[in-house]
Amino acid sequence: MNATDDAKSLIETACERFIDDVPALAPLKLVFAVELRGRGDVQIFRVELKGKDVPLVVTKGDAADARVRVQMPRSFFNVMAKEAHIADWREAFTYGQAKASGVQEILKLIVHVVEKQEERQRTRRARS
Repeated sequence: MNATDDAKSLIETACERFIDDVPALAPLKLVFAVELRGRGDVQIFRVELKGKDVPLVVTKGDAADARVRVQMPRSFFNVMAKEAHIADWREAFTYGQAKASGVQEILKLIVHVVEKQEERQRTRRARS
């Protein structure tokens, strides 16, 4: 397995884990770009979320039709893809380890849905 295949599988893993943590995002149909910065190298991937019960498609190359662009260091992404949950991703975006840009309405929608999911999880823990 080469570095590109490895990155593609890590992106798939990260997306699947994130959608498992925030199931309300599962029906979302969206094309976004993932930029992973390494040592003097930038890898760009096109990720297409096709909605509920349809697998996502990850391809290497520029995503001219991307509505959102996510950027982060490759080494940081490698760890996040395998271990991160909602709170970890929120912290990464809050403190600048990861950056997202693009259509503001879509970014606001994602933030709103994630906040609602975190609120539900806090409520469940409080009742337990």
